[in-house]
Amino acid sequence: MQFENRSFDYLIIGGGTAGLAVAARLSEDPRVQVGVIEAGPSALNGEDGGDITVPGRYGEAINSKYDWKFETISQPGLAGRSLPMPRGRVLGGTSALNFMAWNRAHRDDYDAWADLGNAGWGWDDLLCVIKIKYEIATDIAAHQKDYKSSYQAEFNGTKGPVQTTHTKEYGPTHQYWHDTMNALNIPSSEDSLAGANYGTWNMVCSIDPSQQTRSYAASAYYAPIAYRGNLHVFPNTTVLKVLLEKGDSGLRATGASVCHDQHIWELKARREVILSAGTIQSPQILEISGIGARGVLEAAGIEVKLENKNVGENLQDHMMFASIYEVLPKLSSRDDIIGNPTLRAAADHAYQTSQTGPWTVLPCSVAYCSVSDITSEKERCGLISFSKSLEHQLGDDSVNTKLRQHVERTLLPTPQGRIEYIFDLGNWCPFFESDPDKKYATMLQVLQYPLSQGFVHIRARLDEADLVSAEEMPILDPKYYLGMGLFDKKIMALARKFADKICQTEPLAGIIKGRVFPPLRDDSNTEDSLSDLGTVQNDEAEKNEQLDDGLMEKYTITDWHPIGTCAMGGSGGARDGVVDERLRVYGVHGLRVIDASIMPLQIGAHPQATVYAIAEKGAAMIIEDWKST
Repeated sequence: MQFENRSFDYLIIGGGTAGLAVAARLSEDPRVQVGVIEAGPSALNGEDGGDITVPGRYGEAINSKYDWKFETISQPGLAGRSLPMPRGRVLGGTSALNFMAWNRAHRDDYDAWADLGNAGWGWDDLLCVIKIKYEIATDIAAHQKDYKSSYQAEFNGTKGPVQTTHTKEYGPTHQYWHDTMNALNIPSSEDSLAGANYGTWNMVCSIDPSQQTRSYAASAYYAPIAYRGNLHVFPNTTVLKVLLEKGDSGLRATGASVCHDQHIWELKARREVILSAGTIQSPQILEISGIGARGVLEAAGIEVKLENKNVGENLQDHMMFASIYEVLPKLSSRDDIIGNPTLRAAADHAYQTSQTGPWTVLPCSVAYCSVSDITSEKERCGLISFSKSLEHQLGDDSVNTKLRQHVERTLLPTPQGRIEYIFDLGNWCPFFESDPDKKYATMLQVLQYPLSQGFVHIRARLDEADLVSAEEMPILDPKYYLGMGLFDKKIMALARKFADKICQTEPLAGIIKGRVFPPLRDDSNTEDSLSDLGTVQNDEAEKNEQLDDGLMEKYTITDWHPIGTCAMGGSGGARDGVVDERLRVYGVHGLRVIDASIMPLQIGAHPQATVYAIAEKGAAMIIEDWKST
């Protein structure tokens, strides 16, 4: 692999979900040279052994050589626990590790970005670029009849590289999902991709329907154009820093210092450096390059080249809780296959010979509910009372205004999905140990618009001999359930109760024997397990509230959807963000950030489709800007 004296028009740092999409679009012009730096290996051509490419084996690449294996620091709001935060260290990035969920946020989510002063980022602006190719199931009419799948042609594209589909086969409990949620007045959505993240639907997945394989950035954007002579991808190569030079016109990015096979090289960029390293590492690379908050940089022994206090701040993530239910023993799940060599061999054979069987099944029973759907009037009044006491506790006028506005929006009886529910057979909970003689199902609940907000920063240098690099684990602190995030905890506690209500509603209730996690309060054996969750109060309601809070603290996990650490600043510019609406880093010529970190506000959706849209729009803006010069 030749690095010496290499120069490109565009140098992209990060060959992940966004980076490869940007590379594909920029390299369409044969007159420009495009370089891509990726810290991980390629998993194309079968190198992954199926861990990545086989849909039903989702999760097997997590905590493998394809994962950065990040962890948060200890979280006071989670009873002192730290949480794993998997991120893809492989060509294709986290699109190679995720669970292939493909949906879009509510149109209001994108319009909120534009309302902050980020022109061109509203729903109508993005629709033309978020219509990545949508391959509907072989017989959509039959699929709609059998599974109540939905599809509206005007909201789905036909020309993009990413293949998406309703899965060919569904698990045995899906047949009950729509009727159960409809019985709870959660309607079935006409199309989950049409700009309303509300209702009950079947999750569309990023799968190539012809091959029944994962469709991800490496297979969709890179593999078909790998032959291009002007596209140069360097796997197993770590970026040390962005090269910055100060001239008459100010600070300019001129390339990057990289490490490959223990050798350090400098790669030059004639036009631009594009940072697509993701929410955790894009701010980290800016900081080790000298762009960030003065205190952070000086503590790490980094020369301050451009001060911006927003780098690494504004970290927002979806929080998740898993409730486990025992189900009828006749139901078979993925857990049975993983634990049984005979069943696994049969699943492998079905997949390899006919692209059928359990390895084509993904969790697709989904519902996005408003808070008014899942709470009583009394509970909503309790939320208002709690928010007022929280305002008094926080005592900051600007923070309290934000909290008050959030509470008002949250409690409006509008069709906007603030809690996502996903139901699937098997035990998805890291805190519950299955009994091999019993069968289980999991109800996941995911908070879509959290108030909890944290940061990602490089670590302080312990002594002068310490080196700071992108290989080092950063300080990852989402601050779950702290500050305004205390309101998040109340919403999640109420959402857990509604999970029980779903599982007690027919026809789903007909296959459920009872909840086994979290343990029932009236069980004789739960006193010890719950005694440390909160101080016992004489008042039963207050006691229950303490217990609910304690359960959230002990068992909330993340849905691995971090965003926002290099956010668009909008009308506030560098005072409020890191990049402008054209994704250019404030104060630096020739440097952009294009990935999930530029989102100023969290969205009500799994972020994959939106990250591709950011990449497509970012690449188009780069091309436009250079055409105008």
